[in-house]
Amino acid sequence: MSGQLEVLQPGIGTTVQDRGRPGHRHHGLPLSGWLDAPLARAANALLGNDLNAAVLELRGVGTALRVKRGPVRVALAGRIGAQRMREDGARTPLPAWQTATLHEGETLQLGSADSGCAYLAVAGGIALAPAFGSRASYWRAGLSGVLGRAFQPGDVLPCGETGSGDPREWRCRSPWEPETGPIRVMPGPQDDHFTPDALASFFAQDWQATPAQDRMGLRLEGEALAHTSADAADIVSDGVTPGVIQVPANGQPIVLLADGQTVGGYPKIATVITADLPRLAHLRPGTRVRFAAVTAEQAHEALTAQRVRWQQWLAGREAFLPPGHIDEAALYGRNLISGMLATHPGEDTP
Repeated sequence: MSGQLEVLQPGIGTTVQDRGRPGHRHHGLPLSGWLDAPLARAANALLGNDLNAAVLELRGVGTALRVKRGPVRVALAGRIGAQRMREDGARTPLPAWQTATLHEGETLQLGSADSGCAYLAVAGGIALAPAFGSRASYWRAGLSGVLGRAFQPGDVLPCGETGSGDPREWRCRSPWEPETGPIRVMPGPQDDHFTPDALASFFAQDWQATPAQDRMGLRLEGEALAHTSADAADIVSDGVTPGVIQVPANGQPIVLLADGQTVGGYPKIATVITADLPRLAHLRPGTRVRFAAVTAEQAHEALTAQRVRWQQWLAGREAFLPPGHIDEAALYGRNLISGMLATHPGEDTP
């Protein structure tokens, strides 16, 4: 059976995302898709979904959803919580890192994504019609089939078929957490446009994330980086990709994110490796970050290590029965009459 979620309050920065649109950059379409792939896939994994199923990416506060047709099983991943409100007004918390089944008429009030990015998955995935092979929202292109605009009250999100009457829910033993330490980058491809002192400064200093950020990019602030000349602050526009770090004439870096454009005319001092791209989603304004240079071989090793760690996290899932459900298998497996004695009429029972 498929369900439906109605948007009661759009909130800030909430979008539908999946793995994005690889292979369409020649059409001028960016990759788009989720900012933190391992975290989004963790939400899907809790529900037993296809790992690439569309989810809600939560970047702000205030989103409220009502189950218009249910039931709908959901899972939150990230540093976020929620409240579920039943039709009688009763409220109960809905924590992250476990599934929960919401029934028709219930409301889900999502909290704040404390680290700047979290995900809500639904069983079967969000089943909006795809455009260019993806359900990812990309508002700048106005892709109408995937709500090419901000959510509005009354919008309805269809959910995929669940096909399971299993009353058990799923949880994980520990949350998925990104790595810490400097964000790893590969220098270039235009690192020769910067003075040696600027290159040293890029890696030696802490950079602060500014409020000038969205799904397209993130501006950093620190000691300005000097180009080798005024002319070196511009290049003939060439291809860019999520993770490239452009430096315009003011010397302040700009990191492109999932919705970043396909070409750019600023020199690129470095590119964030794939394994560390998810960490960019959590650089809230005021967060300080440092970069470290790695080789292509080290970048591949980091991605392999991340995938191994994610599989280890996945192995920690476990099923449980929510309060109010009886575990019949456990009940029937126990000796419920142990210790009882047969008596005859008139005898005292010990």
